Amino acid sequence: MYGRRDVLRASAAVGLLASSPWLAVASAEAGLLSRPIPSTGEQLPVIGAGTSGSFEVQADSAAYGQLQQALKGFFAGGGRVIDTSPNYGGADAVLGQLLEEGGWHTQCFLATKIAADSREAAERQWAGSLKSLRTDKVDLLQIHNLRDWQRQLAYARELKAAGKTRYIGITHYLNSGHAEVADIVRRESLDFVQINYSVNAPEAARTLFPLCQEKRVAVLANRAFDDGRLFARVKDQALPGWCAELGIGSWAQLFLKFAISHPAVTAVIPATGRPDRQLDQLKAGRGPLLTAQQRQALIEQFA
Repeated sequence: MYGRRDVLRASAAVGLLASSPWLAVASAEAGLLSRPIPSTGEQLPVIGAGTSGSFEVQADSAAYGQLQQALKGFFAGGGRVIDTSPNYGGADAVLGQLLEEGGWHTQCFLATKIAADSREAAERQWAGSLKSLRTDKVDLLQIHNLRDWQRQLAYARELKAAGKTRYIGITHYLNSGHAEVADIVRRESLDFVQINYSVNAPEAARTLFPLCQEKRVAVLANRAFDDGRLFARVKDQALPGWCAELGIGSWAQLFLKFAISHPAVTAVIPATGRPDRQLDQLKAGRGPLLTAQQRQALIEQFA
């Protein structure tokens, strides 16, 4: 099964593109599409990466070696956004080590989270996050799943004012959280919202995405593969015939292309520890997007 919680296994490294400097807009060589962060206009590539599950490995393992190759392909292919959290089983420390060893800190748009229930706990967690990520600042700091969000959002704003993060936001991963996320977007000044969005969970597009567009809030889409369950549903099924016209060669590409085809979505953040799958995912960020009719057909197919 192929998803955010990939079972990592040792395999021969696949051939990868050579590293190249990241440019402010998608590189002509990679052809990766980009979208602006509404609050600043900064361009971000539409295909990012998550770390839940796939980065929860030992630093001296074969899986770690595969992650090195996957990240090499990610940055060489035009990727930039990587999302992590201090409560992803040590994934942030693995990411920090990989970024330092690869010299990729300057290429990475680094997003992490606060997941704490008090100011004191948040301060300790933040200090630990910087140490784990081997940096003194991040690009985006998010309040994880709205946990103690009022107190922690105020703390995130202090960190932003101190130059420790450039952007702040909130996250959730379930449809049940959409109403509260929308209420916060209406009342608070945010740069980002991270929310679940997929062919079998398209509800965010109905009310939350239009609100984010109105309030000029960037959107990171998570769970585009429904934690891998979508791949079980399409096992041995052929892609829709119209995919060939758009250059879509895998179900992973189609599911990601669905997510980024909504104009409110700034980037999608699938997780994988395998180099071949990383390169496949990047292909979703190139070429034409899906029409509204094609997106609706997928929603009906997976309803």
